[in-house]
Amino acid sequence: MNTDTSIAAAHSVLGQSEQLLDAEAVVAALGRVAAGINHALHTETVRPLALVLMRGGLVFAGQLLTRIEVPVDIDYVDASRYGGATRGGEILWRTPVPASVAGRTVLIVDDVLDEGITLAAVKAAVLSAGAHRALIAVFAEKRLARPKPVAADFCGVTLPDRYVFGYGMDVKGLWRNLPAVYALRES
Repeated sequence: MNTDTSIAAAHSVLGQSEQLLDAEAVVAALGRVAAGINHALHTETVRPLALVLMRGGLVFAGQLLTRIEVPVDIDYVDASRYGGATRGGEILWRTPVPASVAGRTVLIVDDVLDEGITLAAVKAAVLSAGAHRALIAVFAEKRLARPKPVAADFCGVTLPDRYVFGYGMDVKGLWRNLPAVYALRES
C-alpha cells in the first residue's frame, strides 16, 4: 500500500465530512460520564473491572479511566460486527471475555451504542461468566427509530443516526484518533 495515497485518501474522507462535536464538547461529555461512574462505584468493596471493548473503546477508555476515583483493574474483550465494513454482520470474537470477571462489578467501556447487538452480547457473556453486575459506559449513543437490546448506564452524548467517526469511532478503519466527532456528509 502506498503510504502517501493512504494518507491522501484519509484526508479526502475527512474533507467530505462535517464536524458534529468539537474537542471541548468531547471533554465535557467525558467528564459527565466519569462523574456518573464515580458516583455508581464509590461503595464497591471489591475492585471493579473495566472491560474495554476493542478497538473503538480504546480512546474513550484511555481518557475515561484516568478520571475514575476508585481503583479499577483493566482488561479487554475484542468483539466486532463491523471489521472494516460500514454495516454489521455476525459477531467475531477475537478475544473472549476473561475469567477475571467472576464475582465482580464489570464496567464495559465502548465508543458508541449503535444497534446494541455487540454490546448486548458482551454484557450477556460477562454475566454468564459470573460477574456480580455489568454496567455499560459509552461515549455516544445513536438515536435510532427502533429499540435496542441493551441500554447504556452511562452515556456522554447522543448522536444522530448517521455514519460518525472520531474519538474511537472509525470510518472504514480511519480516524479513530481524532479528538472531535465527525459525520459523513449526507448526499
